[in-house]
Amino acid sequence: MAANTKTSRKAARYAVPVAVAGVAAATVAMVPAFANAGGPDLPKVTAQQLIEKVAASDVEQLSGTAKISTDLGLPKIASGLLGGGGVAGGSANPEDKVAQLANGTHTFRVAADGEDRQRLTFLDGKDEYSLIHNGDDVWGYDSKSNEVFHEKASPSDKAGKGAGKEHKTGDRLTASPQKLAEEILAAAGPTTDVSVGETAQVAGRDAYQLVLKPKQAGSTVGSVQIAVDAKNGVPLRVQLLSAQGGKPIVDAGFTKVDFAKPAADTFTFTPPKGAKVTEGADGHGKGDKDGAFKALESFPGLDGLAGGPGGKGDVKVLGEGWATIARIDSGAGKSLKDLENDKNAPKEAKQFLDSLGDRVNGSFGEGRVLSTRLFNVLVTDDGKVYAGAVTKDSLVKAADANK
Repeated sequence: MAANTKTSRKAARYAVPVAVAGVAAATVAMVPAFANAGGPDLPKVTAQQLIEKVAASDVEQLSGTAKISTDLGLPKIASGLLGGGGVAGGSANPEDKVAQLANGTHTFRVAADGEDRQRLTFLDGKDEYSLIHNGDDVWGYDSKSNEVFHEKASPSDKAGKGAGKEHKTGDRLTASPQKLAEEILAAAGPTTDVSVGETAQVAGRDAYQLVLKPKQAGSTVGSVQIAVDAKNGVPLRVQLLSAQGGKPIVDAGFTKVDFAKPAADTFTFTPPKGAKVTEGADGHGKGDKDGAFKALESFPGLDGLAGGPGGKGDVKVLGEGWATIARIDSGAGKSLKDLENDKNAPKEAKQFLDSLGDRVNGSFGEGRVLSTRLFNVLVTDDGKVYAGAVTKDSLVKAADANK
């Protein structure tokens, strides 16, 4: 089963742009009050009917509030570096908020009016961070630092019908229950078992729950549950549950929602007097290979393993579906042991390396595993990296088979 391209495009029309890491993106955890015990009594539907209901939904206008929390089970040092104190403060560039949204709990207001107007405002105490898409403009505003990020749309390089304008940031970085659900459904294929779970009430609205479970062994994901509005087919909440049980790893859900047209001035923005305004850089990301190296470099202490996209490095995708593993060979010629023995390495890098998990070995040699509740990363002593939402044993097997 896979959502069709038309469905994905429809959801993208009203998805709210915000910097959330790939999915990571969109990493959020369930607030227990979202769903009531003993869901509403609704007519029976099949999984296919529920998917079709989502696809047929023509809702493009809404406003409300939602909560985002993240419980990846990161090592203490990594959690501290990512930060959990809120998204306000520092640069107004949306991409700079990614790491902060990967940890802790956040509340935001959301509004959308078609494909050209969306707004997200994150609320952390008295400070706010807002991301506004209005026509050709995307604005990011950090109230604490009084900094503004601005990006203009550029002509789309997509040929044919539907070609128009796209944003380097706004079109790539999205977070809303609708968009997250669409991305999950689009990725679901023959490796996914799809069913209908118990009904629920989300933000005061009756909802069905679509349940996606990996058919493959070795995934850290137990299931993904998508609460779908029983009346209009809008995804109201998405939960990512761990194969090991416990509270959800990720979830995006409304606490209040209204499907009336938001006021037009909701999407207007003028930089405050004295604010520092930064224009977005030209050009899009350079592809999955560069993205993989950037992700590797983002781990303090592992940046020395990244030879860089312009060097000898290589990224290979192993497996498929829920069992997909990325094999990163940086070509840097530097091993994990070299980093551990580097007397000039920053204190933070040493602390991060010390926080890495168990030493493992196999026919590939030796290495160490960084474990979270969702992603595991195996760094071998010869500098190769294996990463995915799979178990530690799955990474070791992949390293043995692809050494």
